[in-house]
Amino acid sequence: MRIWKYLNCDNMDYESILKDIKPTSEEKKHVDDVSHRLMEFLQKSCDEKGIDAKVTLVGSVAKNTALKGKSDIDIFIAFPLDTDKKYLKDKGLELAHECCVEFDTTPQHHFASHPYVTTDVEGCEVDIVPCYAINRGSELKSAVDRTILHTRYVKEKLSKKQEDEVLLLKRFMAMTGTYGSEFKVGGFAGYLCELLIIHYGDFENTLKQAINWKHGHSIDLENYNTSSLFEGDSLIVIDPTDMNRNVAAALRLNKMAEFIQSARNYIFSDNKRDYFYPIERNLKKEDVLNEFSKRNSDLIAIRFNIPDMPLDTLHPQLKKTCEALERKLNDEQFNVFKADYWSDEILTGVILLEMASSKLNDVKVNIGPKVFFNQACENFASKYGRENCYVQGDFLVHTQKREFPNAIDLVRFIFTQEHINLIKVGKNLKKTIINTYEFIDIDEIENDDFLEFLDDFINPGQHISR
Repeated sequence: MRIWKYLNCDNMDYESILKDIKPTSEEKKHVDDVSHRLMEFLQKSCDEKGIDAKVTLVGSVAKNTALKGKSDIDIFIAFPLDTDKKYLKDKGLELAHECCVEFDTTPQHHFASHPYVTTDVEGCEVDIVPCYAINRGSELKSAVDRTILHTRYVKEKLSKKQEDEVLLLKRFMAMTGTYGSEFKVGGFAGYLCELLIIHYGDFENTLKQAINWKHGHSIDLENYNTSSLFEGDSLIVIDPTDMNRNVAAALRLNKMAEFIQSARNYIFSDNKRDYFYPIERNLKKEDVLNEFSKRNSDLIAIRFNIPDMPLDTLHPQLKKTCEALERKLNDEQFNVFKADYWSDEILTGVILLEMASSKLNDVKVNIGPKVFFNQACENFASKYGRENCYVQGDFLVHTQKREFPNAIDLVRFIFTQEHINLIKVGKNLKKTIINTYEFIDIDEIENDDFLEFLDDFINPGQHISR
């Protein structure tokens, strides 16, 4: 008997949940009004300047799948396919800047395959993005071009009732820490959620089916039969608008696994409603610090400045640095129980290492070649002294003084201009880490977000179970 047969949601009051997570009529009216005025201005500017482009609303607002308070406005300026790329960039930014002047807002530049502008208009976050007007995936000239096709496809395939099912799925994922395709999360994108509902029909059936997913599970709504192109990906969802793209490519394996286990936990939970709301933390700093103390682990916390850089660049580099440092410590026989990083995304980064052992004896075994390789063994014995070498298993080895018996001393050695390349550090972080790093006690940072990070560090499963 499949586990999903135990799912009984007959008494689930999804309507009351939807009232909490759907945009209010006032919010929707405001977003629609701002969207209309922005698009009207941009299209009028195009027409008056003789710019051959069509202004289009895309994204969750256009598809009516935006959660309450998340009604970001995405406006694309679509140029004909034969438009010169430089012209597209220049005119796109020019129009976006004129729009910001008209609505008295400050433009911020971001980069995808080419520059676009983000701004805030009357409390709404707005993206104004130039793109090419394509009708099929094969015409793709820049990564953002598909977005119009995505919006068109979802609006055609998603029923009015299913819009609510998407909201339930997005909210469930958001509350279990698996929603959001940005690198910081590595979870499910909004478009991916919409395709799952189109494929499985509703929220409950999506959970029922997801608990039986295996690594490499494939969904192919338009029967393109191109799944073999993405062998090795955790989840394969062929883009209905582009047979050569996996919509789930950015989904990390651990987030897929967390969603599957969240679905299982939901099925057996007596508190299903709780899965749609934030966990109750009521955190006190002294309680969190006491939990660390109970674990009797050595903590190494390294604080450093971060440079001004896009978040989608910052987080991969922080993750890369944290993982590289963890590997190096383990390679040198220190035992890292757990490692993670945190940043306020403005000024500060922190790498936190929980050590099962941070101090070692003063000697270590240097493993040489297997005794069956004559010349290699002769070279090894000549280098270290024949009288100092002995056999361990079938390897020739010798005992030598350990250069760094203390993990902190090794970190100090690594975080120097001469030795930073011993680990793979994010290229934009090298200079700031070398010049600004310091070892701290975790109680030195007064930040509620950092306190939540520490709580998640200690209790990693609290989001996927209620």
